[in-house]
Amino acid sequence: MSNIETFRNDGIRGLEHNFLTGQIEEIVKWARARSSWPATFGLACCAIEMMGTGGPHFDMARFGMEVFRASPRQADVMIVAGRVSQKMAPILRQIHDQMMEPKWVISMGVCASSGGMFNNYAIVQGVDQIVPVDVYAPGCPPGPETLLDAIVTLHESIQSGELMRRREATGAGAQIHLDSSEAATPLTIGRR
Repeated sequence: MSNIETFRNDGIRGLEHNFLTGQIEEIVKWARARSSWPATFGLACCAIEMMGTGGPHFDMARFGMEVFRASPRQADVMIVAGRVSQKMAPILRQIHDQMMEPKWVISMGVCASSGGMFNNYAIVQGVDQIVPVDVYAPGCPPGPETLLDAIVTLHESIQSGELMRRREATGAGAQIHLDSSEAATPLTIGRR
């Protein structure tokens, strides 16, 4: 039965959730999930994969993320791609603090998530020591499919309200870990 037939039978109660009958909170979550603007923080080889994701083959425009913002004041998603050195950590924190609220962080790659193979004094052993991370994208380096999977996971969590509930409860990021076996398979929505 179509929406029009439902409307004729049940009146306004028969309509599915839309901008006229929905709650303001649901509409705001829907809009946030579809209008996130990324601030790039590409530091190593993962940044090349992130740039590839922004290209026409993977079409990030369908997620409302086609333009990477150069100013943190215009961004609400930070994609940390690559290893973070001790010297870069204060700069990363400063850029994160300048971003508008609410803001989210994707940790892209093993080096950003855990220091990777660089277990030494010069590399931060996980970007979550500096900023709250919401989604971890595994891999060395993770491909564009994995980053798209992390973006889709972030958008689903934003729309469900899960991230805001966790932030209010713990003050930290959601810390959603993608399964590397799932993330390694290409997304059919990313291919043309």
